[in-house]
Amino acid sequence: MEYRVCYLLLLLLRYGANGDVSYSVQEEMKRGSPIGNIAKDLNLDVGKLLPRNARVDAAGTRKRYCDINRSTGDLIISDRIDREELCGERPTCVIKRDIVLENPLELHPFSLHIQDINDNAPQFNDAFFKIEIQESAMKGARFVIEEAHDADVGQNAVQQYSLEKNDNFILAVNGNTVELVLDKELDREKQKEINLLLTAIDGGSPRRSGTVIIHVTVLDANDNAPVFSQAVYEASLPENSPLDTVVLTVSATDADEGVNGDVIYDFGHVSENVKKVFGIDHRKGEIKLISAIDFESIATYDLRIKAKDGLGLSSYTKVTIDVTDVNDNSPVIYVKSLANPVPENVSPGTEVGIVNVQDADSDNNQNVRCSIQQNVPFKLVPSIKNYYSLVTTGQLDRELVSDYNITITATDEGSPPLSSSKTVQLSVADINDNPPVFEEQSYSAQVSENNKPGSTLCSVSARDPDWRQNGTVIYSLLPGEVNGASVSSYLSVNGDTGVIHAVRSFDYEQFRSFKVHIMARDNGSPPLSSNVTVSVFISDVNDNSPQILYPAPEGSSFMTELVPKAAHGGSLVSKVIAVDADSGQNAWLSYHIVKATDPGLFTIGLHSGEIRTQRDISESDSMKQNLIVAVKDNGQPSLSATCAMYLLISDNLAEVPELKDISYDEKNSKLTSYLIIALVSVSTFFLTFIIIILGVRFCRRRKPRLLFDGAVAIPGAYLPPNYADVDGTGTLRSAYNYDAYLTTGSRTSDFKFVSSYNDNTLPADQTLKKSATEFSDAFGCCDDSPEVR
Repeated sequence: MEYRVCYLLLLLLRYGANGDVSYSVQEEMKRGSPIGNIAKDLNLDVGKLLPRNARVDAAGTRKRYCDINRSTGDLIISDRIDREELCGERPTCVIKRDIVLENPLELHPFSLHIQDINDNAPQFNDAFFKIEIQESAMKGARFVIEEAHDADVGQNAVQQYSLEKNDNFILAVNGNTVELVLDKELDREKQKEINLLLTAIDGGSPRRSGTVIIHVTVLDANDNAPVFSQAVYEASLPENSPLDTVVLTVSATDADEGVNGDVIYDFGHVSENVKKVFGIDHRKGEIKLISAIDFESIATYDLRIKAKDGLGLSSYTKVTIDVTDVNDNSPVIYVKSLANPVPENVSPGTEVGIVNVQDADSDNNQNVRCSIQQNVPFKLVPSIKNYYSLVTTGQLDRELVSDYNITITATDEGSPPLSSSKTVQLSVADINDNPPVFEEQSYSAQVSENNKPGSTLCSVSARDPDWRQNGTVIYSLLPGEVNGASVSSYLSVNGDTGVIHAVRSFDYEQFRSFKVHIMARDNGSPPLSSNVTVSVFISDVNDNSPQILYPAPEGSSFMTELVPKAAHGGSLVSKVIAVDADSGQNAWLSYHIVKATDPGLFTIGLHSGEIRTQRDISESDSMKQNLIVAVKDNGQPSLSATCAMYLLISDNLAEVPELKDISYDEKNSKLTSYLIIALVSVSTFFLTFIIIILGVRFCRRRKPRLLFDGAVAIPGAYLPPNYADVDGTGTLRSAYNYDAYLTTGSRTSDFKFVSSYNDNTLPADQTLKKSATEFSDAFGCCDDSPEVR
């Protein structure tokens, strides 16, 4: 039908004295139908409706019936609106609702005036009326007929009645009173019963109607109808009244006698809901409460009571029952909005929730006080009407308290007061406000050199009290260098566990310690981090054998020490010089003679390496003495090196005929070979100058000289730049000074004279007693040979 077409009839848009916005809306509009642009009417910014969570709010559990489109600001139908269900027969029907906005809290009340449409047809209480009329009734007699009822109001309610054409009756209507008027006397002998059709018609468009059949029986007597003592009865009833309470008693009298004067009471046209709440004693006229009543649901009941005599004549009266309020409703707490969880970094005074408190009672019973407990950093701030804002009062810290149970208590002002409580659970959302913290201020790791790559050195651990990804810690090496190389080429760290591994094998002799920096970073946004220093100390392992500096290793040169025959016991003959690249006890060296031509002739200092005679040299001692010296360190296991020491017991080289048998490995000394070739080349020139040399030799005083003509000094032994000369470690003592002489020639052999300033060492000039002439006779003379000291 046309009136059910989905459209909005906006009859009235007005602002009342309190600034409320009102809209007129037809009932039964389809869901989604627009009512009006309330954002425009309230001067609200449409762009802020969504961020501010704009919504329509209804008190308690009532339906909203409408909602707001946050994109356009339009007010639209959200539930079916039935005016008859909401307001009954009241001439006006108004729904009051609120527009609620958050951050900050705003409340904008508005009203919907529900307009009736003709969606209900008139209805009679019964489909069939029975009336008994005395045939002696005079023309013009009136008989009351129960009127029809239309749930609609105004023009859509019953507007007129029509009676089917007949010979005896006409219809008289005066407001809600419908009477059947006798227009022609009845004649029982002609017609004992008459059926009349009565039609009720409303004023809607299109019109609707309802009918009832009136059955008239013509009798011989009874010409009086019951009469009520009051046209309207009124009563008040507390809502907590017990069942079977007598509300009031109606009374009607009938002037007839006997059966014609007996009056029976019953409900006229009332709704089924009323019949469920009230009952009537058909004989006494007592109206009783048969079901619980609630002031908050229905505050007033209008009843139509019928009194009927024994032969069908009836009359009607109106009963109005007002329900009075008692404080029987505790306040009800509604959490309309809650920011859950709440970020822990919100500032004090931030609104985190909206609470609405409703009390269905009236007057003082409806006034409510609201509060929360004192041990939480929140408070309730009264806002608009019965709304409260839940705001923070202090700084939140999820790491201290992650959840709050906030108990809200509401108490009304009734007598006695009623109260209720509601617990709201509020969680605190984590913010990445804590950097990882290492369990120790610094870490150290000990590792032995020659470790395996990938071995574990130590582990670092950091904790972050934040939650989930904000508390997830990742470890990494900070960029840096160790001995000019990237730190990542030495160490690696497990990003999840913080375990530090060695990437390479370390050498204590290269470096003994180094430091790296480890960073612990969380996964928050932005990420937070902290650093810690890890000191790595490398401990020495005995992995270096002693290195003998003197005498030179075999194969590179042939070294021989000359020992005077007059050497006494304890005289210093020579010294073995060795070093060890290790440190500590691994570098403590000891010297041992492992093999000797005459084991009892020489001894070596355990820690000094000095070779001394144990006794005086005798004529029976072999001229050639060979010593094998072992140098051991103090490591575990001990490492060692050996060298050969060749000693000649003689005051001069002429006494050593076997010297030519002492050979030298020519392939290891190309220099000697080159000298031999050079000597052969110039041998001719040497013979030319021999006479000159013999003439000059008597003119000079000479010291004992070497057998051959090319004399050079032994270069000083190489010592590592970081080597310290410590007594007992195998180096030369500072108390000794040696002059070494090396002679190389065509015999491809090296010999060494040693002179010492030590008191226990025989000087060379005391042992070589032969004169220069004797040397010249034995070996020839070379006047041009340089002196070697």
